Amino acid sequence: MACRLLHVLSVWLLCSLVVPVLGRAAETPNILFLFADDWGRYASLLAEVDGPGGINDVVQTPNFDAITRRGVFFRNAHVSAPSCTPCRSSLLTGRHFWQTGSGSILVGAVYDDTIPSFPPLLRDAGYFLGYSHKVWSPGRPVNAPYAKQDSFQRHGGRINQFSQQVTKMVAAGRPREPAKQEILEAVRGNFRDLLTARPDASPFCYWFGPTNVHRQWIKGSGQALWGIDPDTLQGKLPAFLPDVPEVREDLADYFGEIAAWDAAIGVLLDELDQAGLADNTLIVISGDHGAPGFPHGKCNLYDFGTGVCLSVTGPGVHGGRVVDDMVSLIDLAPTFLEAAGVTPPETMTGRSLWPILRSEKSGLVDPTRDCVYTGRERHVENARADFTPYPQRAIRTQNHALILNFCPDRWPLGDPYRLEDGPEPTVRELENNTRVTLPDEDAGPTKAWLVGARKTEPWRDHFAKVYGKRPRVELYDLRNDPDEMQNIAEDPAHQSRRHQLEQRLLAELERTGDPRLIDNGRFYETPPMAGPVSQ
Repeated sequence: MACRLLHVLSVWLLCSLVVPVLGRAAETPNILFLFADDWGRYASLLAEVDGPGGINDVVQTPNFDAITRRGVFFRNAHVSAPSCTPCRSSLLTGRHFWQTGSGSILVGAVYDDTIPSFPPLLRDAGYFLGYSHKVWSPGRPVNAPYAKQDSFQRHGGRINQFSQQVTKMVAAGRPREPAKQEILEAVRGNFRDLLTARPDASPFCYWFGPTNVHRQWIKGSGQALWGIDPDTLQGKLPAFLPDVPEVREDLADYFGEIAAWDAAIGVLLDELDQAGLADNTLIVISGDHGAPGFPHGKCNLYDFGTGVCLSVTGPGVHGGRVVDDMVSLIDLAPTFLEAAGVTPPETMTGRSLWPILRSEKSGLVDPTRDCVYTGRERHVENARADFTPYPQRAIRTQNHALILNFCPDRWPLGDPYRLEDGPEPTVRELENNTRVTLPDEDAGPTKAWLVGARKTEPWRDHFAKVYGKRPRVELYDLRNDPDEMQNIAEDPAHQSRRHQLEQRLLAELERTGDPRLIDNGRFYETPPMAGPVSQ
């Protein structure tokens, strides 16, 4: 293990020597922010950084890997909330998700423009802003705080349905690779339009936010479009995912969409280089939470749900490093502002990453960055008049994760035992043509398979564990249980650790004014934050 890590660091060091380490840029740097829906922490680079034997062995992200080797890869990056709108609200404002008003829920969110966010502050500092596809949604107004004129999508958004679009073209007789390239050239065209439109003297900040990694995808597309063989995943799945053909294929299809996302990264970086702007552009690449439609993923506070890739490359960054500090995506807003020479407002809870980016150290750099805070309230189950949130908060360190479930009497992802008549393509083959209502986990083949197997052994207990009610406190020893399957919160040997982490978490919630701790969570338990969405 020691030899392997030494080899990895040596390779990264050589990469960093190829690209000169710059001080503060002589001119204000451009910012290229590449941010994917539902991407999580999956990259072929991780098979090298973490070691082989896991699901990252079959992921294909050569473009992400190449640019990341020139910069800093944050090995322990997490979102504030594993749900699209709350995560993006926190990223834009540099605050914990619970500090963003109604932006802290998904459906029904209304953007609060009284809270400072980085795009308007960059505009005020002379930046030319632009985006393609998704910034902030669902919610009102869509893609706030950007304006309509900031949208660059003249060439369309077929990237957002990559497997569907390519599969359709192939079925019509188009060769596979030219069909893929046609969609990628539209990605290039949208970015080129922004570069052409910006005034020559203005730095730009471009947000590229495709949604193709978000479900649904074409079944079998991972292998058909990218050659990802589901059988190569056998024996590599984490304990919370059933190692069966249906789940392996679902995961391979998911990785196919990640491969498409990576191909788009390559096109954008090539266009940036052709424009002669690569040397003065800060390139930041990440995603808004973990895998959709899989246990422990999206809408869960486990690592599979909140952990994300984060790469930073560009002027002022001492590259060729892997950093182990615990960082949150709320740290990006102050980082962007500092790059632009703008002092982050005091309202921002996140801390700029620049002390780490300028450092020459690998591994643990800043001893004060020893934990991250995450949480969740309402995701999408909002049509029922009796709907209530599922409130969670968590603290995660290098070695432990503690989760507080404030209402353990509620179902974390919707009642998994309440079956209703109705069509749902991914589970329509269940007995009596019924579907399970697990609204806070996206529909897909993995969920459908588990629903179908829920009454059989050994999956009866597994189904209850991943979809059932949870105790008030969950505590996991990440060194011995990286898949977070063994809750040790009631183990007498771990009470000191539990008390320490619980008190530290509650102190942060109190310090930052979390409404969940005020008046029994009234803010989140009453409309419009609970109950049906008003029209």
